[in-house]
Amino acid sequence: MGNAVNEKDITQLLEQFSKAGLGGVHIIPIYGVKGSEKEFIPFLSERWLAVFAHTVREGKRLGMGVDLTTGTGWPFGGPGVSTETAAKAWKVDNGKLTTVLTKQQVKRPAPGGQGLVIDYFSKSAIEQYVKRFDSTLAHLNEKPRAVYNDSYEVFGANWTANFLTEFKNRRGYDLNSQLTAFLDTNQTENSILVHQDYHQTLSELLHDGFTKGWADWAHTHRYQVRNQAHGSPGNLIDLYTKADIPETESFGSSRFPIPGLRVDENYEVDRFGTPNPLAMKFASSAANLAGKPLVSSETGTWLANHFQVSLSQVKPQVDELFTAGINHVFYHGIPYSPPAETWPGWLFYASTNYGPTSHFWPHLPLLNRYIERCQTRLQASKPDNDVLVYFPIHDLWATRAKSAGGIHQLEVHHVEQWLLPQPFGQLCEQLLQRGYSFDYVSDNLLKSLTVNKQSIRSTSGATYPVILVPRSTYLPEQSLRELERLARQGARIVFDGKLPEQAPGFQDHTARSAEVKRLGNTVRQLKSVTVSPDVFGTLNQLGVRVEPWAAEGLAFIRKRQTDTTQYFITNLNNRFRQNWITLSASGRVSRYNPLTNQTDWLPIRKGQSGKNEVFLQLEPGQSYFVNVSPGKAPDATSQKTVADRSTGKPIALQNPWRVQFLRGRPALTASKTIPSPASWTTLADSAGYFSGTARYSTTFDLPADKSGSQSYHLDLGDVREVAEVRLNGQPLGTAWCIPFRLSIPANRLKPTGNQLEVDVTNLSANYMRLYDRQNPGWKKFYDINIVDIRYKPFDATRWDALPSGLLGPVTLTPVSAASGQ
Repeated sequence: MGNAVNEKDITQLLEQFSKAGLGGVHIIPIYGVKGSEKEFIPFLSERWLAVFAHTVREGKRLGMGVDLTTGTGWPFGGPGVSTETAAKAWKVDNGKLTTVLTKQQVKRPAPGGQGLVIDYFSKSAIEQYVKRFDSTLAHLNEKPRAVYNDSYEVFGANWTANFLTEFKNRRGYDLNSQLTAFLDTNQTENSILVHQDYHQTLSELLHDGFTKGWADWAHTHRYQVRNQAHGSPGNLIDLYTKADIPETESFGSSRFPIPGLRVDENYEVDRFGTPNPLAMKFASSAANLAGKPLVSSETGTWLANHFQVSLSQVKPQVDELFTAGINHVFYHGIPYSPPAETWPGWLFYASTNYGPTSHFWPHLPLLNRYIERCQTRLQASKPDNDVLVYFPIHDLWATRAKSAGGIHQLEVHHVEQWLLPQPFGQLCEQLLQRGYSFDYVSDNLLKSLTVNKQSIRSTSGATYPVILVPRSTYLPEQSLRELERLARQGARIVFDGKLPEQAPGFQDHTARSAEVKRLGNTVRQLKSVTVSPDVFGTLNQLGVRVEPWAAEGLAFIRKRQTDTTQYFITNLNNRFRQNWITLSASGRVSRYNPLTNQTDWLPIRKGQSGKNEVFLQLEPGQSYFVNVSPGKAPDATSQKTVADRSTGKPIALQNPWRVQFLRGRPALTASKTIPSPASWTTLADSAGYFSGTARYSTTFDLPADKSGSQSYHLDLGDVREVAEVRLNGQPLGTAWCIPFRLSIPANRLKPTGNQLEVDVTNLSANYMRLYDRQNPGWKKFYDINIVDIRYKPFDATRWDALPSGLLGPVTLTPVSAASGQ
């Protein structure tokens, strides 16, 4: 913030981050803090470079990566961008297309970073832009791990100075000669074809100009490239492929029907959209086909309002990312805040603060350990998907664009506007729901595919039994020739319903469409090609693996590690609890719990179909790795099965509870006895402002017919927000995510006189209701300052008190080993 940093504070913060389990930081210089102007350091000045070098050195000392955006705020631009190299749009002047500036300025810039946005379609503009970093950053001995580009947010830019020349060279005709069709908004045939050519040209210029040009520059200096390609007016698969680390984005909350999961009612879905795994798969598909080991995501952006985000809300979003192929999570975010600054410190305008002033900072290591354990396994394994789904982008380009500049910007926020209405999106939704594992493939990547023993092989070595072509109208002749080439080599190719019959683009459209029909008739006759009215029946006949239990609301990703098939399975729904399921892989089956770092064998039995079935218990909100390794499954009587199957009804704890405030703001020392768990905000008016930790304690006896020598589940019910639990004076664990449940090992319970203590820490929202009234001057930031989840001026004084503490009900449930049958 304002680059108002110093070496001492950076070291202290990095040491805190490392101790909390963070693996690195990502530097984006942005607007500053009022009153700290004397501390501002101009971007890329000698002082700025010295502090940056210190940050990288300290990161190396602590084993942490340091990434850097090559700019301030976003998009790229700044003082070195002239009118010649700035973003441009087209206009009609005297019956001809000509160039105008968009005049877009860098958004949220840091001191020294203000200026026009760069022309992303111009290779020469990008080359000119990065010279600023050649003369500064490149001469440092300490270098970032990677350079970073935020999502494409260049609005209104739809042109570049030499667009007409590039268009004619690439498309074969003068765009001005078809100006009537270009300006036509009635979706006539010529208008559609000309706009396909226009979008194709923009896509290629973006790829060759910014995406490749920036990446080539970075690789010259041995930086990795992290690129958020989404939002671009181009084929996201190809753009992501040019990055070393493709990065998607999870903005807002996904509206999972997990019981007890809260969604901020003030979040405007129509305005901001919701995360969707089909959008995330553009990044992971590019990585899988091109052999990129890391796929990242900007995570938790505007998950809820400021001071209201809980760890239990973060985890399901991370689990969704994992099932979409993401294995390298970046939190959004941690604003730099001087350790000496009073609470709540310096805050970014976006809400989820993962930094030391956050209410969940003391417990953030729990989430970090969970993610680290998951990512360790996901990064060490290879993709194991079966279906390559062709992305028919020319059909999308045949529709009318609604975004700024009249171009299709393929962003992650509103997939319902551009992805889900297309047959491609609808087919992929069905594949996901039915339990198929798939990646996307572009026209360009079709050229790189080969065939080995009927398996389709990418340059990374990933193999796929089948290519699936969604129902589409337009298909480039070259892409159809590539499909023919693969089919003649034995690749199985399935067309949904019909073959496309038109070539995209205006030039020689009639002749080229005739060629598409001719090629289609040839392809249709090939033995390994199927034109199917029932895609899923055809996939079944071809023996394509499917995980039918996904239809019960379970999300998963399947991967391979040497000879083991690895599943990450998460229950982001409210339909599944426990059942026998059939995995497509066979062998010995173990379950790894990344929350507890424990591994157990799962029980197996023969199903009615003759296939092995595995018993899986997975409550809404839970997630596990399930690993299938070679070898005959052991007998149920001899294997060590997981003590996981609930038996009998839950036992309610009936005794009164004592509530005692321990530490927090404002200081409270009161205690009270209540008949059952309840929000502490109901105990006293002052408790409605308390942010901190309170202890709920009770005693209980086991029923006469129950034994303390068996295992139990302790279910805490509704927890606001994190519960540290002790049983009979000994730590039992910390419950921080849904379901708020801990396991009680055998022999930990006594027949009578068990003592249970639950220390619950809530959000900081309730205290902010008071603090914002007493100290409104904490909102002292330039630019957008602090806004709420609706992007309106932040005001917590009108908030109602949020429920806090242990709300229950608290129950015990006996569990026993689920044996095979």
